[in-house]
Amino acid sequence: MPKDLPPIRRIVTGIDAKGRSRIVEDGPPPVISTVAARPGLRNANLWATSAAPVALDEPDKIADHKGLYPPKLGTVIRIMDIPPEPQNEAELQAWYKATGQGMFPDRDRIAGDKSKHPGMHITDTVDYAIILFGEMYAVMEDGETLMKPGDVLVQRGTNHSWSNRSGEVCRVAFILVDGRRD
Repeated sequence: MPKDLPPIRRIVTGIDAKGRSRIVEDGPPPVISTVAARPGLRNANLWATSAAPVALDEPDKIADHKGLYPPKLGTVIRIMDIPPEPQNEAELQAWYKATGQGMFPDRDRIAGDKSKHPGMHITDTVDYAIILFGEMYAVMEDGETLMKPGDVLVQRGTNHSWSNRSGEVCRVAFILVDGRRD
């Protein structure tokens, strides 16, 4: 596995008392989580909104955010470093169980078929997944596709999983938008 990827830097803009734009924050994300049973997995939650449309001066809600889903009518942006999967099936199952318990306990609130991959899950969200470094398979119930840096997947409430078979860490930006099923 390569050296650790560089730290994630969050830069936030705002408007000062004179009505001029400026940088109001520049540093690491306020929330970074890991799972001991899944070495190399890192989730950096960067920002959350709680309404649509959102007030442009709404304060950051990410420190209060828990789980996978964005707030109702809101959004979440996170960047994840996802290590390569183990080839041992029992170890792979344990990885996803640990991730669900430790990082995203709400991941399986909608039951999905996990027979294709133990990480399969369904969300009531539209997700934009952008590969920043490395590569990852987007796994669907019927088929899969290899994503490389610069590729963007629009995930629309489908049963899906992410499978890193590359031997290197993959860094992915995820933007989750609250959705509904009609």
